[in-house]
Amino acid sequence: MHASITAAYLARYRSAAAESPVELLPLTGAQRRFLITRRLTPQSRSDIVPLMFAYPRGTLDLERLARAATAVAAHHPALCGGFATVRGTPVLRAGGPSAEAARIPVAPGGTARAALREALLDWPADGPALRLLVAADPDGEPSADPSGAEELLVVALDHAACDEQSLGVLTAELSAAYEQDEPPAAGPTPQALADYRQAVELQLDAEDAAGGPAAQAYWGRRLGGLTGAGGSAATSTGMLTERLPAAEGAARGAVFPALLDAVGSALHRLHRTEGPSRPETGGGALALGYPWGGRPAGAPAALGCFLNTLVHPATPGPVADLDALADAWWDDLDQAGTPFDEVVRAARTAGAPWSGALDGLLTLDDLHRRPPLVLGGTPGRETPLDGRPLAAPMAVSASHGDDLLVRLAWDRDRFPEADAHAAFDDLLAVLRHHLPARPSPVPQA
Repeated sequence: MHASITAAYLARYRSAAAESPVELLPLTGAQRRFLITRRLTPQSRSDIVPLMFAYPRGTLDLERLARAATAVAAHHPALCGGFATVRGTPVLRAGGPSAEAARIPVAPGGTARAALREALLDWPADGPALRLLVAADPDGEPSADPSGAEELLVVALDHAACDEQSLGVLTAELSAAYEQDEPPAAGPTPQALADYRQAVELQLDAEDAAGGPAAQAYWGRRLGGLTGAGGSAATSTGMLTERLPAAEGAARGAVFPALLDAVGSALHRLHRTEGPSRPETGGGALALGYPWGGRPAGAPAALGCFLNTLVHPATPGPVADLDALADAWWDDLDQAGTPFDEVVRAARTAGAPWSGALDGLLTLDDLHRRPPLVLGGTPGRETPLDGRPLAAPMAVSASHGDDLLVRLAWDRDRFPEADAHAAFDDLLAVLRHHLPARPSPVPQA
C-alpha cells in the first residue's frame, strides 16, 4: 500500500513547524500545488484571481482603497504573512496584512486594460496576496467606454489565498471597509489564526482519507484512457466571448454537464487541427480540469483555497445523452476529495501516458453567490479582463447570473485564430443544443 501524499506532507510540516521561531501554518493540497509550480516554473504567473470592475471617473479614492485592502487582509490569515518554503516544505508564515492599492499609469496611446494586464503579469513572486489596481484611459485616447468616463479597478488575489467562495467574502468586506475610517488592525486575532489552522487541518484530513485504494481504483478506471496530449502554460492569449440566456429552474442543474460536453468538443476541434507537430491522440480522451470543492463539514468559514482540481476525460463529442454524462460527473463528485496528485498517480498506474498537464480548463462562477463591490455608494460593473496568461492551452470560463457569459481563451502561439473561432462555434452549438433558449412569452390580447 502506497503512502499518502497528504500524510507525507503533514509529517514534513510538523517537523518544520516544531523548529521554526515564527508560527507556520499548513497548506491545503491546492495551495501546495500553486506554490510548488511557482517555484519550479517562475514564468507560470497565471495562478492569480483577478476581478475587474468599472466605475465612473472620480468614484475611487486610492487612500480609502489602500486602507480597505489592509483592513480586510488583517482579518484573514491567508492574506497575512506570506507563503514560503521551509526546509523544502510549503507553508504559510504568519505575519501582518499582505495587501496594497496602487494607481497604474497608462502611457499615451495605451489603454487602461492593457496597463492593468501588464501590471498583473509583473505580479511579485512573493506577494502581496491582495492587490487593488486602478487605471483609466488617458484623456483624449480611445476607450472601451465611448464617453471615456470610466476608471477600472482590478481586485486581484494570489490563488493560493482564495477560491470562489472567498470572492463573495472579499467583495462584501471591501465594500464595508471602504466606508470606514478606523485604522486597520496589525494582523489576525489568535482566534482567526486558530480557525484557519482548524479549517486547513480538517481539509488535510479529508484529503488524506480520500486518497485510499478505492479512490485510486476509481480514478484509474475513469482516467486510464487519457492520451497525454497536454501542453505548457500559455503566455500569448486571445479571447472570444458570447452571452447566452441564463438557464432557469431545473435546467440550471444541467449547465455544468453541458459545459463539460461543449468544452470537450472545442478541445477536440482544436487538437484535430494541430497537425503532426504534437503526439496523436488517436481520438482518445483529453484531460479537462475544473476546480471543485468547499470547506470541510464542520470547518470554520476561513478565507483561503479549499478546492481541488478534478479531471474530466473529454471524448470527441458531442454526446448523445447528456444524462449519462451527468451521471458519470456525479460519480466523479463522489470522489472529489481525492488530491490531484493522487489522481495523476492513479491514471498513470492504470496505463495512461499522462504527465498531469491539462489540455483545457473550465470554471463556472455563480454570480448570485457574490455580492456587488460597492465603493462610495456606487456598485462596480464587473467586466472581463482578457489576454492573461493561461495554465493550459485552452481555458473556458462561464459566469452564470442574469445571463450565461461564456469566454474561451486560447494559446495564440499554438492555435491559429481561425481554429479558435471554429472551436468556439462548436462549443456554442453544443451549449445551445443542451440548453435551448426558452421561447419568449406570447403577449395576451
